Amino acid sequence: MTEIDILRITPLADRPSLIDRVYEITETWPEFITHDLVSSAFLTRVVQEFPEHCVVATDGDRVVARGLSVPFNAELDGREETPDQGWDRVVTWAFRDRRGGHPPTVASALEITVDTEYLGRGLSYRMLEALRATAARQGLDTLLAPVRPTAKHLRPHVPMADYIRGRRADGLPSDPWLRVHLKAGGTIEKVAPASMTVSGSLAQWRQWTGLPFDRDGDVEVPGGLVPVRCDTAQDRAVYVEPNVWIRHGTRPHQD
Repeated sequence: MTEIDILRITPLADRPSLIDRVYEITETWPEFITHDLVSSAFLTRVVQEFPEHCVVATDGDRVVARGLSVPFNAELDGREETPDQGWDRVVTWAFRDRRGGHPPTVASALEITVDTEYLGRGLSYRMLEALRATAARQGLDTLLAPVRPTAKHLRPHVPMADYIRGRRADGLPSDPWLRVHLKAGGTIEKVAPASMTVSGSLAQWRQWTGLPFDRDGDVEVPGGLVPVRCDTAQDRAVYVEPNVWIRHGTRPHQD
């Protein structure tokens, strides 16, 4: 038994006392990502309204990882399971469906965040398995994921469609997080070209990144998967993040 095996991973619905503690994790998300308007409006409410679709990992009394997902109905008019707007779109659909009483047809993962002290130990793989299991328990056959490749920020000018074609000698993706998903049995569906959008004044971007934002054009920012487009005349900079849609079945995957 490894140290990761002794961690407890459970649906938040089974441990409601932890709902308010899932953000105690020491994490590495870039500051600007939290200013996506959809994320700002809905993300903290996901664990409260969809605890049966979220999971938490604990080491004793310490919260060390969270996995969030939401259910939505992909069969309503004008919808598809893997929209170009990715993360932002499925979150809004999930809340709209909950209010409208539309039964879900699929679930979509939103994030898996592991405390920095527990990275590199295989915990993300177990959290992904747990999210797949929560979808299965809710009677859903599919868990989708608008995945944010973890090494893409090192190559911000490479189009995402080209990036995901990168492979190792064993045929698996070069990107570590894409590799985890495919080893877990997932399949790449397509790129979500506008999965998240962050728009802010130049002063806000300076605060979020520590960069000057004093020239027009593309600006590389730490943690950005693509450059930020800066317009000094309009005092505005906009980041449109592409993600990668991956499809998982909810039955346990055998390596």
